[in-house]
Amino acid sequence: MRDFKTARAPEPNGKWLRLRVKLLACFFVALLLAAFGRAVFLQVFERDKLRGLAQDQYVRQIEIPARRGDIFDRRGTPLAQSVEVDSIWVDPSMLPDVKQASRALARALRLDVEDLQARLTRARRFAWVKRQVTPREVAAVKALGLPGFGFTKEPKRFYPQKELAAHVVGMVGLDGHGLEGLELAFQDELSGQNSRLSGFRDAKGRKLLVTGAPDTLERQGASVTLTIDRHLQYVTEKALSRAVEDSKGVAGMAIVLDPKTGEILAIANHPRFNPNTPEKEARASMRNRAALDSLEPGSTMKAFVVAAALEHKAIKPEDTFFCENGAWNIGRHTIHDTHQYGWLTTQGVLQVSSNICSAKIAQQLGRERLVKAYHDFGFGERTGLALPGEARGSIPFPKAEVSLATQSFGQGMTATAVQMAAAWGALANDGVLMRPYLVSRVVDPDGVVLLENRPTEVRQVVSAATARKVISMLESVVAKGGTAPKAAMEDYRVAGKTGTAQKADPVARGYSDKRLASFVGVLPAENPRAVILVIVDEPKTDVYGGLVAAPAFKEIATAAMAHLAVPPSREVPLPSTALPVAAAQPPSKAETVRSVVEEAITENVEPGSVRVPDVVGQAGREAVTKLLSAALEPQLLGSGRVVSQSPAAGSLVEKGARVTLELATRQ
Repeated sequence: MRDFKTARAPEPNGKWLRLRVKLLACFFVALLLAAFGRAVFLQVFERDKLRGLAQDQYVRQIEIPARRGDIFDRRGTPLAQSVEVDSIWVDPSMLPDVKQASRALARALRLDVEDLQARLTRARRFAWVKRQVTPREVAAVKALGLPGFGFTKEPKRFYPQKELAAHVVGMVGLDGHGLEGLELAFQDELSGQNSRLSGFRDAKGRKLLVTGAPDTLERQGASVTLTIDRHLQYVTEKALSRAVEDSKGVAGMAIVLDPKTGEILAIANHPRFNPNTPEKEARASMRNRAALDSLEPGSTMKAFVVAAALEHKAIKPEDTFFCENGAWNIGRHTIHDTHQYGWLTTQGVLQVSSNICSAKIAQQLGRERLVKAYHDFGFGERTGLALPGEARGSIPFPKAEVSLATQSFGQGMTATAVQMAAAWGALANDGVLMRPYLVSRVVDPDGVVLLENRPTEVRQVVSAATARKVISMLESVVAKGGTAPKAAMEDYRVAGKTGTAQKADPVARGYSDKRLASFVGVLPAENPRAVILVIVDEPKTDVYGGLVAAPAFKEIATAAMAHLAVPPSREVPLPSTALPVAAAQPPSKAETVRSVVEEAITENVEPGSVRVPDVVGQAGREAVTKLLSAALEPQLLGSGRVVSQSPAAGSLVEKGARVTLELATRQ
């Protein structure tokens, strides 16, 4: 039988076994060395890079936007402020159903469903849902109970006066950058400096501050104070809007300027817009026409032609001029007057606004001196209001005789409304042109004055005697027989000039049948405190400045004189209902004692304060006039006659305070 033990395979060679063990040991040692080398490389050479990658996952640089500086009127009333509001964002990757979530969000926030869904689909980890929302909208989103939403505070610009001075103040976009007006012009000063802080990000991507929020003063912009008076601005805007709407015009401009300092107290435009809701406004309504648009001013320029001719002794005040009975041929062109005039004095030329005689005065003055006079009065150069896009205007040299004639009555040249008001301010200020300005000062949060404007004399345009003579002549314009008797005032002497300019047609390269109706006046004429310019663009009911713009001037002037506390030029006449002196009864003893007591004990009213007059029972227009005369701002609720007022009659309030009137019609 075979022996299996003797048939067993021989043992493997011990040498090969040891070799395999060594190879396997070397392999593991090599792996350990490689791992050790990799660890050394990452810890020593790649340490900074890896630390940055790690911090990038949980550490974030959080930018804290600065609070935008405020804008105030001359009395400290805020025209623009910043408030903290919520903005909503979402991590789309955490939404279970983007389409369904978009529909729910669109209903809660009144957004376009398709646009919102497209934004959430494109984004990976972050997308804005809606910025600068109301508390009600925040509550509506939280009520949906959807995951991935975050709420962050952002500064929002708020304009508490709404449409008031909106064209001057301008507006900002969602990112807080100025888009129009002074918001754009003073972007760097108002915006302040954003802060950057380090913070952590949690597992849901929410940002967490670890050092606390910085001081608000450190991230607040500078404040800007304007020369505008809120009360006069309100009155000017209301009067201008009424003039444009009553005449069915397309637009309007109005300016109130202090001729002695150059301060612009009011600058109004129509149509108006609300900067709090710019998306609802037409783009054209946001344009500050008074500063940015250049126009052909028309006959208001005749005052400067006469002033320059008197200054250079080209004419005398007593000179007379033949007005060609209404038509004068210059080459193949004919200059017309609105009426047929024969001989007129220098004052008569201004009073009836004769184009023909104005052209003859310009001929005696000469081309060079006419152009120089216009430039000396500030035309053809920017006034430097700090508003972006301010127009320069144009004074072309009149080579042809007909160009000299048309420029003498404000056609064939352009100017801005601000330039016109400033030039008239020179006549009202004894011939001294003052630089007009809107911004009085810019102050940073620490109280450091970054910019301060003061009254600045530009040049002496004409002598004081010439300026006073022209102002005296211009008083005849508002008298009977002048072109603007509707601008005359009972208590104040008014000097002014009307303008009715044809508008150029850029397509036909000529003049159209559209007009610019204007009136500019200074008052009181003996010591001017205000220059008021009103322009109505394309009026339909009437085209003459004396009929369209002069009533608005009178409304503004009435309120301005009361608000500025300017004493009347003349004694106020007694009312027609006053008793004759002979019919008056002698006062009783009790009345005599009472009058003596009332005369001896007078109320000391604090400066800048007024008592609210009693207007209950009066018609709305009568009540408004009475409140404006008392330097108060009326606010009407309803129509008809006044049934109640707040504050009550006799209350002591600050000048410019708002008085709410409730009106109702009799049943």
